[in-house]
Amino acid sequence: MLRLLIADGNDRAARDRHVAATGRTSAESYAAVVRDLVPETACRLVNPADADANLPAGLSDFDGLIFTGSTLKVGEGTPEVTRQLDLMRSALEAGLPVFGSCWGVQVAATVAGGKAAANPRGPEYGFARAISPTEEGRTHPLLAGRPASWDAPAIHSDAVLQPPAGARVLAGNRILGIQALEIRHGAGWFWGTQYHPELDLDDLAAMLRLCETAIVEAGLAEDPAGVSGYADEIVALKGDDPEAARRLAWRHGLGPEVLEADLRRREIGNFLARLSTGEA
Repeated sequence: MLRLLIADGNDRAARDRHVAATGRTSAESYAAVVRDLVPETACRLVNPADADANLPAGLSDFDGLIFTGSTLKVGEGTPEVTRQLDLMRSALEAGLPVFGSCWGVQVAATVAGGKAAANPRGPEYGFARAISPTEEGRTHPLLAGRPASWDAPAIHSDAVLQPPAGARVLAGNRILGIQALEIRHGAGWFWGTQYHPELDLDDLAAMLRLCETAIVEAGLAEDPAGVSGYADEIVALKGDDPEAARRLAWRHGLGPEVLEADLRRREIGNFLARLSTGEA
């Protein structure tokens, strides 16, 4: 049985907003995905942004660590950020395998000496399009099963702009050259994506609604009603009317890598498979 520590990247206020929008925290959603993929996994959820977080005294009882997304920014340097940098550093130095999406990849890159900041090419809200593997990524186990090009749920304005020395950039697209990354630091290793393989389409739609002001300010929607309409269509992609969903998928240019949960979650499944083998 795998034993995982799942760190929610959000501070208390953002967790409350997320629960109000989706019914559960980001860590709870991640745990549900993990248990769908490997049913008997034991997950302990922690909130490392909080000063009173009940973090484990040691990490040797866990097979791996997962970092969720977050509304925080690494460059803010607040205690809520530095506490999470400390947890990531401790895990990697202790030799723990770590997986992270979005915020998680930015935290890992920062700990290892890279740079995360606002992407000068702009944000991705909704889907990261036409992601493709690098030469190294084509044979890397994190991306096993991915086609030559794929789309994935994405919500971010910040990103890893400079990878740490020795890191392996595994995938990118025209908006961001670092969409997937491997980092070796201390005795541990990190696999991560800037996109969100864990997000169900309902959760993606809810998070877009939470980001409506930023989406309008980025010029991607004319007004909040435009964001709401787009989010409604994402929900309808998995609705009760298969023909309507098929037409929406055609209109948005979305295929099975987004629409089918097992394909959308490939990177998480590949990480869990690597933990099960005990390979470094």
